[in-house]
Amino acid sequence: MRRNHRGFTLIELIVVMAIVSLLLTLAAPRYFRSIDRSKETILKANLDATRDALDKFHADTGRYPEQLDELVSRHYLRSLPWDPIAESAESWVIVPPADGNAGAVYSISSSATGTGTDGSSYAQW
Repeated sequence: MRRNHRGFTLIELIVVMAIVSLLLTLAAPRYFRSIDRSKETILKANLDATRDALDKFHADTGRYPEQLDELVSRHYLRSLPWDPIAESAESWVIVPPADGNAGAVYSISSSATGTGTDGSSYAQW
């Protein structure tokens, strides 16, 4: 009496694994590049929103805030923005006003090291 054994042979499994690994070597670099581009897009959006809130604060009060938390406490921002490159909301580099205006926070920049996909430093955005 002969039994029908169902299943895959070792050769079939090796061929499938080779195809899967080939597809992964093609797809993985594109995936990680898209993750990096997404982080850069979020960083730029957070910088723009925070700088806009700083400008509105200055227009309303005639001075710049003493610290970033003041934007949150006075409802110009819901929360401190997240820096996805540095992976922190507390690591912003504060840029003070140069013209002697009152206040301490004229702008912010990222504390992340390295360069973006466009070749510019994250700290210069």
